[in-house]
This record gives sequence, C-alpha cells and structure tokens, in this order.
Amino acid sequence: MRRMRGLVRRWAAVLFVAAFACVHAADARAASLFELGTWLGGPRYDAIVPLCEEPGPLATIQARFATKEQRFWNSSLQIVAFERIRETAFMPWASGTIPRRFCSGKVLISDGSLRPIHYSIGENTGLIGATYGVEWCVVGLDRNWAYNPGCKMARP
Repeated sequence: MRRMRGLVRRWAAVLFVAAFACVHAADARAASLFELGTWLGGPRYDAIVPLCEEPGPLATIQARFATKEQRFWNSSLQIVAFERIRETAFMPWASGTIPRRFCSGKVLISDGSLRPIHYSIGENTGLIGATYGVEWCVVGLDRNWAYNPGCKMARP
C-alpha cells in the first residue's frame, strides 16, 4: 500500500512538471506576473508605457516631490501645475532595453517660480516590477545632486 502511494505521488509530480513545461513552452509572449515578480523571464517587454500627459505619472511626480521636499529638506514646496509637457524620446536606446518614455516641460512651484522638469516613465520599473515607474528631476531643486548637472542625467 505504501509503495502504491509513492508511485502515485511520483507520477503526479511527473505530470505536474510536464504540464508546467507545456504551458510555458509557448512562443514569445509578454512576461507573466510570476516572471515579472521573480525576474525569471528575461527581457520581454510590451512597450506599454503611459503618455507624458497622463494623470497617473504626473500625480506620482507631484506627490513624491512634496514628500521629498517636506521629509528631507524641511520645505513646504509643492508642484502646483504642469505646463507645456512634451515627449522628448521613446525607447532611444538599443532594442532589448527597458522601454522608457522621456518627457520634459515646466512646473509651477508653490513659491511662484516656473521651473523646467525632466522625467522618464519606464515599463515594469515601479513597485516590485508590477507597474510603470517614474524618475523625475526639477531643475534647480535637485538638492541631493542625483541628476546633476542641471538634471542632465534625467534626460535621454
């Protein structure tokens, strides 16, 4: 009886592995959630990146700017409005790299100044690779020099 159970378990394991291999042996397709979460899939991107003017990336920039200014620089500066937003490049590098949309424009800061902003939206670069991510730099307010000089490193 014990031998029969062991044989059934082995066959069940073999069938599971075979089914798993058949499901994942399909032709090229976008990475599954499992592959995105564990980085096993390799560079399979769909190049689905939000447009520069979409509210999602702009709201992310606005919220993170205010948080950064308040938390790290003891400042009450906030982005009040975005103006003249335009795309400067889309996937400007070699094929197989992470699809990114580069954007530029102007932001009205709560102190009344109008400053240039440069940002990029990358596919699967957000929280645990499950969504798009946004990297941004407001010229003159890059206090930790992450994109120095003059936000040049935030551009393509």
